[in-house]
Amino acid sequence: MATWNSRGLRGSSLEEFINMTNDTYRTNGLALIQKVPTPITPINIDKASRHITLAYFDQKSTVDYIGVVQGVPVCFDAKECNKDTFPLENIHRHQVAFMENFEQQGGISFILISYTKRDLFYYLRFSKMMEFWQRKEQGGRKSFRFEELEPDYLLPKNRGVLVPYLDGLQRDLSERD
Repeated sequence: MATWNSRGLRGSSLEEFINMTNDTYRTNGLALIQKVPTPITPINIDKASRHITLAYFDQKSTVDYIGVVQGVPVCFDAKECNKDTFPLENIHRHQVAFMENFEQQGGISFILISYTKRDLFYYLRFSKMMEFWQRKEQGGRKSFRFEELEPDYLLPKNRGVLVPYLDGLQRDLSERD
């Protein structure tokens, strides 16, 4: 049983950026993406502030976001990384299984990574993530380096969108055809 604490706030600025991006995409009729709430059971509640101070997770969460982009089902998880090496332990086995099942059903899965040290966002395709994951499972590196990433999936800062992940999705879709 996992316990909620302040570590749960890691990535909250990334989440806020993605939520604002999702609002922009929805307003412009481009996508309908929802944040998947993590189910918790409160243990202690500060009566004065009405804030949960201690809770446990009811079940393992799947991914952070799920929805549809112009008829294409998508799901993705958002991760922050402050180094040039991303530890695969930050992606959980149950998340990989969910994304794999989602892909088998015709959806598109990916990971959005905020490289905070570099001040950039990266769209990690599911197939590329699986290359890294399988390498780890076969006894190889338990992380991947920034240099191993596909430069075409770095997300540009433009067009009034904070995290323009639809650019990565478009490239991903075109390479699947």
